[in-house]
Amino acid sequence: MTDLLFQTDSYLRTFDAAVMGVRPDLRAVILDRTAFYPGGGGQPHDLGELRAGERIWPVVKMQKSDEGIAHILGGDDPLPAPGDHVTGQLGWERRYRLMRTHTALHILCGVIFRDYGAQVTGGNMEPGAGRMDFEFETLQGDFVREVEAAINREVAASRDVRVRILPREEAFQIPDLIRTKINLLPEGIREVRTVEIVGLDLQADGGTHVHNTSEVGTIRVTDYKSKGKINKRMYIELD
Repeated sequence: MTDLLFQTDSYLRTFDAAVMGVRPDLRAVILDRTAFYPGGGGQPHDLGELRAGERIWPVVKMQKSDEGIAHILGGDDPLPAPGDHVTGQLGWERRYRLMRTHTALHILCGVIFRDYGAQVTGGNMEPGAGRMDFEFETLQGDFVREVEAAINREVAASRDVRVRILPREEAFQIPDLIRTKINLLPEGIREVRTVEIVGLDLQADGGTHVHNTSEVGTIRVTDYKSKGKINKRMYIELD
């Protein structure tokens, strides 16, 4: 299996790895370690490139598999062979913007849960923008402006963001660890990665985040919609 370097260091931009396997059907290689986030939990996969000597392959997509993380490569050069050593380089500007966006959504989630007790029913993001659905019966303009002010106070509070990987049994002793309406963690997962915005939010999460809420910058709530009787959607953008 692939060692997921991003789980413990989301700021890692380059890394060395060995090719464990090749998937010609996908035009992909499986590496023994990677800093590329493969996508999941509403966060898109990373982009970047792999290098070996003078050869360069763009990483255009990621795919999870039983063997590990498949890095789907563009270009026309022949794929690296098993045993080859490569250097990975993330498309950092895009990744960092996704990190800021993901943390912004956790700030929103933390404020809504703390102040209103509403659970998350869905979410998605792209670099610099995202949306989150909550179990609310009503959602009005005055309320949205109050939420926007509250989440930006949490940005200004410069709260640290901490990541831990815990045994499943220990993790599930944490109250309200799962903030989604449905527990999406498979039963077979024996370790749970948690992301804590100190003093605001603590939940299970597999994505990449900044180290401090001050890195997020100003969050704007740009729209809100009703998606059902008790399902309301809020959209955010970052400067």
